Amino acid sequence: MNQILLLLLLGLLAGVLSGLIGIGGGIIIVPALVLLFGFSQQMAQGTTLATLIPPVGLLAAYSYYRQGDIDVRAAIWIAAGFLIGGFFGARLATILPTVVLTKVFAGILVLIAVRMWFTH
Repeated sequence: MNQILLLLLLGLLAGVLSGLIGIGGGIIIVPALVLLFGFSQQMAQGTTLATLIPPVGLLAAYSYYRQGDIDVRAAIWIAAGFLIGGFFGARLATILPTVVLTKVFAGILVLIAVRMWFTH
């Protein structure tokens, strides 16, 4: 299979999981780009953020909105914080050594997984 098809399949998997249970970018796409496609942690994170702009902002959210499952006020405030935080987080990510950023990323995923496993 060529890389374009594999990237398309990754996007399809992430899209299905995002629509189904609200995950995709950080948990599916970033690790796949690092582990399967050889991207650096920074390249994987930047590519994932660029990937999420059109589909998440438009089609997936619209499906939830039609069902009344979006708190628009909360989404606006979160988006405002995300805009500012994303800028500063990306600046920090681009200056950290790749090995440090990768370990921070993995550690956060493990902490979230353990907490969710034992509290829900």
